Amino acid sequence: MNEARNDRESMPYDVVIVGGGPAGLSAAIRLKQLAAHTGSELSVCVLEKGSEIGAHILSGAVIDPKALDELLPDWREMGCSLAKVPVTDNQHWMLTKTGKMAMPHIMTPGWMHNKGTYTGSLGNLCRWLAEQAEGMGVEIFPGFAAAEILYNEDGGVKGVATGDMGVDREGNHKGDYQPGLELHARYTFFAEGARGHLTKILKRQFALDADCEPQVYGLGMKELWDIDPAKHQPGLVIHSQGWPLTDAYGGGFLYHQANGQVALGFVVGLGYRNPHLYPFEEFQRWKQHPEIRKFLEGGRRVSYGARAINEGGWQSIPKLAFPGGALIGCSAGFVNVPRIKGTHTAMKSGMLAAEAAFAAVQADRTGDVLADYEDALRSSWIAKELQLVRNAEPLLAKFGGTIGTLLAGIDMWMRTLRIGLPFTMKHKADNEKIGRSDACARIEYPKPDGKISFDRLSSVFLSNTNHEEDQPVHLQLKDPTIPISYNLPLYDEPAQRYCPAGVYEVVGQDDGDPKFQINAQNCVHCKTCDIKDPTQNINWVVPEGGGGPNYPNM
Repeated sequence: MNEARNDRESMPYDVVIVGGGPAGLSAAIRLKQLAAHTGSELSVCVLEKGSEIGAHILSGAVIDPKALDELLPDWREMGCSLAKVPVTDNQHWMLTKTGKMAMPHIMTPGWMHNKGTYTGSLGNLCRWLAEQAEGMGVEIFPGFAAAEILYNEDGGVKGVATGDMGVDREGNHKGDYQPGLELHARYTFFAEGARGHLTKILKRQFALDADCEPQVYGLGMKELWDIDPAKHQPGLVIHSQGWPLTDAYGGGFLYHQANGQVALGFVVGLGYRNPHLYPFEEFQRWKQHPEIRKFLEGGRRVSYGARAINEGGWQSIPKLAFPGGALIGCSAGFVNVPRIKGTHTAMKSGMLAAEAAFAAVQADRTGDVLADYEDALRSSWIAKELQLVRNAEPLLAKFGGTIGTLLAGIDMWMRTLRIGLPFTMKHKADNEKIGRSDACARIEYPKPDGKISFDRLSSVFLSNTNHEEDQPVHLQLKDPTIPISYNLPLYDEPAQRYCPAGVYEVVGQDDGDPKFQINAQNCVHCKTCDIKDPTQNINWVVPEGGGGPNYPNM
């Protein structure tokens, strides 16, 4: 248990929410709605590690408004930017090296067709949700990273503490040192996103994932482009599978959004075997496909980012409630992989947790287990939606893109018709699937042309990533010898390639004196290293608040 510190101030709240994404903000809004409806006083605080709300938010995004309709039914008339671009044309392509085959809509269930959805910036949606929340009295603290879980004497969660500011790399206090702030709460919601630092601790502390499958992930990389107005088709949504991936499953997306921009990106499932695979280069290679390149020629890339995506589905959902708190949103993992959507399920989970916590506060309870939240979610439309697609990802992982897609389609159709297969497939953790480098073929990647394809460092520049250099390194090695003594000879140290921001390098190898170098200032907070490292030797913890990427319009 964490020891009390007398140099920190504390602030009490009814509910503290860690993370200003769609789940956390939806929870905050619903709490205030319930308080207003009953004439009650309820104090709610949201902590956000990014420099502003939306700074660390990255998604495609095509958004199902189902949860937003429940939360704020008049959102379309309230100035929300998401309403600008409804999806008007939905296409799914199977790519070969030079061609494509469009998948007919009749081959996929109706709920895959994106009818009634919208495409736009999830970061901007969160900024708008934050305005609504603040207007209701929610206190939002951007630039404050929740670095530590606080516990009551009985072991329940008491709240969180933000990280100290002004600490140098050796742990000494600098001239601008400020101790962290303790936030105490009746209930604390953890909405950190995929592979949250504190969520990992909570899962161990309360054995939340003891009875579920391991969570598995994809690495999503995204760019925004200003394209030739003659090529822009607002509302056109394209997804692709197939080329260039041969040693992994995944695919690309290209969404025509507002203001002449397209959002495009590529997702690589992190369960790939070949340690020579280079997800960032697969993305750059995908953009050179004739059917993708034609949209980008004559355009200009304006932003880049990356993040991990939960792909485990229903069987990887852990226990959600524990003494004094709950997991919501991608901290728990509610992404619907075949639909490539998780915003609506994340928002709904936050709303359900809020309803359970509000009822508990009204009953003058503090710090118990919000069993009502767990029960409500597992009987909600989130559960029904995720149960329908629960075998899709493991079928892709087991049988590959072509056969796996066919089998997943059959399974989803059967479940849609209520005659699904009578079993749920299992997962294996992504880091356990990697193969030895000498048993896997090397992959040759073309050099970037600087027009359509680019290198990692110029890409990171467009993410506006910034960290105070003289601070403790937030990418911690449990054993600093493992990268060179173990990972390099067995796996050619895959961190050199799986990181989409060039954080990890092996230097001095040509001179016979290899050293593992961590460029922590490049980190875009995607968490891939924490997930894919073969021995789980890398532990991602929060850096000083306000650091990391600053995504505009992503």
